[in-house]
Amino acid sequence: MFELAIVVAVAENGVIGKGNALPWRLPGDLRYFKELTMGHPIIMGRKTYDSIGRPLPGRVNIVVTGNTAWRAEGALVAPDLEQAIELARKNAVALGVKRAMLVGGATLYSQALPQCGRLYITEVHAEVGGNVYFPPFDRALWREVSRRRCEADGANAHAHSFTVLERQLLPAMK
Repeated sequence: MFELAIVVAVAENGVIGKGNALPWRLPGDLRYFKELTMGHPIIMGRKTYDSIGRPLPGRVNIVVTGNTAWRAEGALVAPDLEQAIELARKNAVALGVKRAMLVGGATLYSQALPQCGRLYITEVHAEVGGNVYFPPFDRALWREVSRRRCEADGANAHAHSFTVLERQLLPAMK
């Protein structure tokens, strides 16, 4: 069964970005991101792709953009989230994996939240400045299945927790 998952790092105040970049230095989170996404199709918006600057190796990169002329070598292009999910589903089957990862940005996160079965959230234990936020969501609809805390150190500017949430089934309406 195919599942769409979100991968995101979020500060305590909801910030996920600043000026089309990450507002923190967390090499541990970058390693975690790579481990999670390697071998899976990844979906991202064009601004997220531009901030990375290249296709991420070892993953099928699917970029969502309304600009039908936009192309990037090594990336598939979809005009909207629905078509990106379909491309991801086909590629996941071909790769023998059951999950595609949506890796940004805020607009796609907002659109995809109702369809996602799993959230991989790096909770950054700090309030940081920024201009891009993760959309609010009802945490009661999600069950925490794992959490691993990492303290700040010489390489990682902030303490953070790798948290995995799975969507709970909603009770039947009467």
